Amino acid sequence: MRTLILLALAGLGAQLVDGSLGMAYGVTSTSLLLAVGTNPAAASATVHLAEIGTTLASGAAHWRFGNVDWRVVAKIGIPGAVGAFAGATVLSQLSTDLAKPVMALILLGLGVYVLGRFTFMGLPTGNLGKPLRKRFLSPLGVVAGFLDATGGGGWGPVGTPAILASGRLEPRKVIGSIDTSEFLVAVAASAGFLLGLGSEGINASWAVALLVGGLIAAPLAAWLVRHVPPRVLGSAVGGLIILTNVRTLLRSDWLAAGDGTQWAVYGLLYALWAAAVAYAVREHRRQASPSAVGAAPAGAVASPDAAGPSGREEAGVAP
Repeated sequence: MRTLILLALAGLGAQLVDGSLGMAYGVTSTSLLLAVGTNPAAASATVHLAEIGTTLASGAAHWRFGNVDWRVVAKIGIPGAVGAFAGATVLSQLSTDLAKPVMALILLGLGVYVLGRFTFMGLPTGNLGKPLRKRFLSPLGVVAGFLDATGGGGWGPVGTPAILASGRLEPRKVIGSIDTSEFLVAVAASAGFLLGLGSEGINASWAVALLVGGLIAAPLAAWLVRHVPPRVLGSAVGGLIILTNVRTLLRSDWLAAGDGTQWAVYGLLYALWAAAVAYAVREHRRQASPSAVGAAPAGAVASPDAAGPSGREEAGVAP
């Protein structure tokens, strides 16, 4: 029972972050399952089964708040489902001893990307209103879907920053569209895992616990997406993903690090994580200050952090 309660809380926290940032439910939940010794394929399968419910609820909430661009959902979601089914099939065939460190490496890479992207880089909005083309979204969907299934997460960390970086869709609609299209990815990945592992490979009670926590958080996250600064949240989540998967790698047969080495690495990572979050908070406050907005060059567009999470305000201009 204690494990189920902890998983429900983890699902709640992961969905709160995912619905606000457009990423991290899968990588956070899968990282936690790996940390307690779950089979990698079973961990990813369990998380994706829970995501069928959480993404459906999250998509409905984002739609209610006007955060969804259905053209983007169709263009990226269908290719993403194809990639997810292929990724689930591949992961189901890997041995546990090989899959666990491989998945941890994938998740670690995604964590580093999330931490660096949101800590140090602003999100451009100068191309808002220009169409997102299928030739860009379709390959992105296939790659993100494949990584999502094989890594237990990756749809958001790959898809959200890529679309945000284009500057063609306001951040709240990027997050809402990615969360909504993830329903197709979760269904396809679950089908692939059921085909490769069978129902015995999935822990149904763990999936339900993650689902319950996610369902509670989904509507709140859709509301928070207009109020929580993504830069700070991204730094916090990226650090958590890095720390969790470094722990898995240090304890794997690949490294088999001693206790002294492990604690030294943890201490360094905690220090770097704290510094990254502090830097993100400072930069958010600096860009959000009236003097920073007023000092922007004529015609310049403020970053989403300066204009709020919706990214809808131009420098010095009310929405």
